[in-house]
This record gives sequence, C-alpha cells and structure tokens, in this order.
Amino acid sequence: MELDDLQQVLALHAALEQDPPTGVTDLVPAARTLLLLLDPARTDVVTLADQVRSTTVRPGAAPEAGEVEIPVVYDGEDLAEVAELTSLSTQEVVAAHTGQEWTVAFCGFAPGFGYLVGEDRRLHVPRRSTPRKRVPAGAVGLAGEFGGVYPRESPGGWQLIGRTDATLWDVDRDPPALLTPGVRVRFVEARS
Repeated sequence: MELDDLQQVLALHAALEQDPPTGVTDLVPAARTLLLLLDPARTDVVTLADQVRSTTVRPGAAPEAGEVEIPVVYDGEDLAEVAELTSLSTQEVVAAHTGQEWTVAFCGFAPGFGYLVGEDRRLHVPRRSTPRKRVPAGAVGLAGEFGGVYPRESPGGWQLIGRTDATLWDVDRDPPALLTPGVRVRFVEARS
C-alpha cells in the first residue's frame, strides 16, 4: 500500500494490526508504504484490496507494542552542532530528547534499527552533509524527523547526540529486535 505520509501508514498499520484481514500474515511499515505479506492459499487479492480500502482508520493512531526505556550518555560528536541547528543549548537538546515519548514508526537500514518519531519538532535536524564511514554500535542520533539508535557498527549520516549500552539486536531474544513498530521509547539520561 502506498500512502501519502507516515501518519497514514501508522494509522492503517494500527487498524490492520487490530483487525487483520484474512490471509495477511505480516505487516511491514515504512515511511510512506505498508507492505502486506499474504498467504496465497488463504487470500483473494481483490477481496483483500476491497477490505483494506474500506478499513476505518483513526487519525493519529499507531500500533501498540509495549514500552522500552533506553539509558543514554549524552556526549555525542554532534551534540553541539544539533544545539546550534535547533537554537537550543546542549542541555535543552538533552531535555527535549528525554522529555518526550518516541514511537518506533518502522524498522530498516540494519537489523534492529528502528526509525523513531516524537512530538517535539525542535529536534528535526538535517542529516550530516558528509556521512561517517564508521558509527559505533549504540550511537544515538537524529536525522530529519527521525531519531534512532545504531544497533551495530556501520556507516551513517545521522547527527550523533549520545550513546547507549542497550542491546538493540540479539538473535537469542524473542523477538531479536528490541525496537519493533509500535514500541514506545523513553530515553533516560545516564552517567558515563
């Protein structure tokens, strides 16, 4: 399903999670799309399309998947730059980051990487003009309207504001990802 914006994706995802159409085995949200995985033996695509089109969605709704608290040491390489970009002090950036509830909108980029959305638009900052070749696991960053935590070392272009020791991806955990669509996240300031 292609939708106009992330809010429509979240609302449709929440509605279909609550009342899944026959034959839908999984829902995979993204920034502007919602992928419906189907069991072909149980699904008539025309009937399914009609059912999805007639689904009643509640604006502002999001799937519900529990809550996670993530401790963060706010000493990121880009914290001062984010403060400058937002016209906030570094302490105000930390307060804005910890002072709101974030929700995992969708996952991607790497296993365990959740794209988080929050209510405080002051933290919407551009990606770095030059991505880093190496971002350490546990780096907490901001980019555009999203927040996130790098689950493993990788290249990346997000503005890094802190770090956490939380394990974002563990194949021995069920589910392996700490952050899945709908999970509410609270960041808590920790000492190094």
